[in-house]
Amino acid sequence: MSNAMERAQIWLSEQYDETTRNEVKTLIDTNPDLLEDSFYRDLEFGTGGMRGIMGIGTNRINKYTLGAATQGLANYLKKQFPDKEKAVAIAYDVRNNSELFARIVSDILTGNAIKVHLFESFRPTPELSFAVRHLKCDAGIVLTASHNPPEYNGYKVYWSDGGQIVPPHDEAIINEVMNVKPTEIHFNGNDKLLNVIGKELDQEFIKACVSQIGFTDKGKEDLKIVFTSLHGTSIAIIPDALKEAGFTNVHIVEEQALPNGNFPTVKSPNPEEPEALKMALELADELDADIVIGTDPDADRLGIAVRNFNGEMVLLNGNQTNTVLVDYLLQQKQNDGMDGTEFIGSTIVTSDIFFDLAEYYNVECKVGLTGFKWIADMIRKAEGKQKFIGGGEESFGFMVGDFVRDKDSVTSTLLACEIAANAKANDSSFYEELLTIYTKTKFYKEDLISVTKKGKDGAAEISEMMANFRQNPPKSFDGSNVIQLDDYQNSISKNLVNGEEKNIEIPKSNVLIFYTEDGCKIAARPSGTEPKIKFYFSVKTNLDEISDFEMKEDELIAKLERLKNEFNS
Repeated sequence: MSNAMERAQIWLSEQYDETTRNEVKTLIDTNPDLLEDSFYRDLEFGTGGMRGIMGIGTNRINKYTLGAATQGLANYLKKQFPDKEKAVAIAYDVRNNSELFARIVSDILTGNAIKVHLFESFRPTPELSFAVRHLKCDAGIVLTASHNPPEYNGYKVYWSDGGQIVPPHDEAIINEVMNVKPTEIHFNGNDKLLNVIGKELDQEFIKACVSQIGFTDKGKEDLKIVFTSLHGTSIAIIPDALKEAGFTNVHIVEEQALPNGNFPTVKSPNPEEPEALKMALELADELDADIVIGTDPDADRLGIAVRNFNGEMVLLNGNQTNTVLVDYLLQQKQNDGMDGTEFIGSTIVTSDIFFDLAEYYNVECKVGLTGFKWIADMIRKAEGKQKFIGGGEESFGFMVGDFVRDKDSVTSTLLACEIAANAKANDSSFYEELLTIYTKTKFYKEDLISVTKKGKDGAAEISEMMANFRQNPPKSFDGSNVIQLDDYQNSISKNLVNGEEKNIEIPKSNVLIFYTEDGCKIAARPSGTEPKIKFYFSVKTNLDEISDFEMKEDELIAKLERLKNEFNS
């Protein structure tokens, strides 16, 4: 009998409800392949929490996997705060079953005598982070699978600082979860401990978002904005936030404004994918808009398109958007006067232009593992000693200040629009601001290969690929020798020229980063939330004059293509 079959047999016991038992029996009798994928492992917490396909099984999102996670969290909160009234904030996105799952999770917590602040309907993930601190909660939960396909859902846990859980809490909670038996889950809730939250908190959140910008009111009414929520949660907040901030020329893609967990107008509700913003770009051309902004289903990521010097809409990648946002924040902070305690945050696979910006403005750039929980952790550890200005990662996420401790498309949207409005009022543009930054740092260009490997066999294949890179690391890329190899799983950075080794002082992770003598950076990393392995490529050159941009860009694009071809061959 296979391991998956043994696990499935357990779900036929009286510990599980009749509907679940019948569905498992049907899987056993009719679909052995699906049975294998549904039960071969337990869902794990990755960089974005627990995320998976909805359905029956230990490797699926359902009432029992969510139940065990929530009961484990409840048990941990009782141990951490034995002598106080405990409270948890809960939000959920527009996905199929998210509202149902949120109610199940809420009932389990109140059934454990823990007070719950539950949003009245779908809300953006950054608002959940804000709510945790604003309502002085001990933890927070959001039911979301971010930008994954419609069949997915997920569960992210936040600690009292508003950031996603990190060590030691994450490991301790997982240990609690692993020890939960189905019969120990308190599915029957206590509505006396349930507080439903809504518009009043929305207004507090919007007020806090707007307070993070407002460096200038120049050109706000003149900036023509096209916005799409891609059927997601941001429609509940961003239009009102834009209005509150003074942006009145806003045009919403109405076909995508209706919340819908099936995301009917896009192949993928991911603003990283150009196709997702197709309708918004068409509307922008029709209206001659200045900027397009689209957010993912839980509204923590944003994609931006702006007009280039030829008047064409161009999609910016996450590194480019973040470069403009962080530079603007640093400019404003410099104008106000710095005291030497400022820092910005980035991640190991994000563009190294963040280091250049930090050097230019004489601030520190802290770097952590992939995932905004690590940037939130930087803020928590620096609390009272250093001031966080802003930070982001390549995967279309950014954070402005520390009032939200996760990537935040709401405040980032307001900031991006302010930059665009101010630039336009000064006969510049968002696009020109980006190129100007390249002239004072270096001109960076990035690309990404994402390889999907589904199921048990796919996971094994990804593991083997990473093992091969460690055992037989490439000696060169595009004819340039590898001079440094950073192995974050073994916490070793090795200089391949002189053989010197240094310890990497951040938590272990299955990531390899290669640096070449001509300035290339290549990273290999399995995704923590999707069945993928990702290869990140970064190249750079000098840009002395903006007039040289197209020529230099062609050179970097050609180099990126050569690097990618090495991995595809």
